[in-house]
Parts: sequence; structure tokens; C-alpha cells
Amino acid sequence: MKMSAKRVVLLMGLVLLLDANLVWAADPVDDTAKANVTVTVNTIMEWSAASYTDITLTPIAAQSDDPEGSTNFTLYTNGDVHITADITTAAQLTLGADPNQTLVTSYMLKDNGDGTNTTGGDDETDYTLYSSFLSSPAYAIIHVAGDGADVITLWAKAENPSGEVADAGVYSATQTLTASWGNP
Repeated sequence: MKMSAKRVVLLMGLVLLLDANLVWAADPVDDTAKANVTVTVNTIMEWSAASYTDITLTPIAAQSDDPEGSTNFTLYTNGDVHITADITTAAQLTLGADPNQTLVTSYMLKDNGDGTNTTGGDDETDYTLYSSFLSSPAYAIIHVAGDGADVITLWAKAENPSGEVADAGVYSATQTLTASWGNP
């Protein structure tokens, strides 16, 4: 079968026309798809660590010495919190295992917030004996939106008993702070 020259030219023109349309065809319009994302933040109250740097007081070298020292804790919270302390003899400075050899042990709590502009509470300005420290009332931390971390400083102070000098040796105590939900 012979193809006429006209048919060949027509066929070649059609092929060129199709190629040109393919080359010059416009891109399709953008097509979008959406996905909504949600997450719930639960109430959070947690210390950044289970234990912190030890408080090592300077030695008592005279009856009137009352060394003090501190350590910082970080509390993460997105709600109002109360902090209480251990008021048992575990929080009293004691010489070894002898419960009769003790120092007057006092504590104080401060934090870096004010409860108005930043999460925090009212700093204590006086030391309190271990046996009533933060027992009533507890230390109130007021949460401020957008600020969920409060650096809390625990201060400790040791003194000889009134009119006495404690026996020589290393005295130790463990103070435990407990955070719980609560309104101020």
C-alpha cells in the first residue's frame, strides 16, 4: 500500500501539532489536602529530678555559729500547687544513729516567681524549725499561664542547742519536699 505524499505530510503535521500541544500545555492547578491536628495537654506537676545537689553547711566552730546553705529544685506545673515538707526526725540534723545528738535544724523556701506575673509564691523570710516547716500552711505556688517552670530554693540552717555545744561529728538530715494539687 502506497501512501500518498499528501497523507504523509498531513500525518507529519498532525504529529507535530500533538507534540506542540504536549510541550505548550499549561500545568494543572495546585490541589490541596488538609489534616487537622489536636493534642491534649494533661495537668502536669513534676520535679525535674528526684534528688538534687546536697546542701553542705560550713562547720560549726563556735557555740554561736549558725551556718546556712541552699540548693535549687525546678518544679514543672501548669496548675496551682502546694508544697509541704517532711516534718519527721528524718529532717532534723542528727549525729549518726543517736537520736539524742541533734542540732537545731531550720528550713526556709523561696522561689523565682511571684504568682502574679510568673508562676511562683510568696518567699519565706524567716527560718522555721524542721518539725513545723511548711506543715500549715503549705507553700502555695500559683500558676501563671505561659510560665510552667518554677525554680525553688530550699534553705537549711543548723545551730547548737540553746546554751549548749553539740557533740563533735558529722550531722545529717534528709528533707523531702512534696508537691500536690491545690488552690491557694
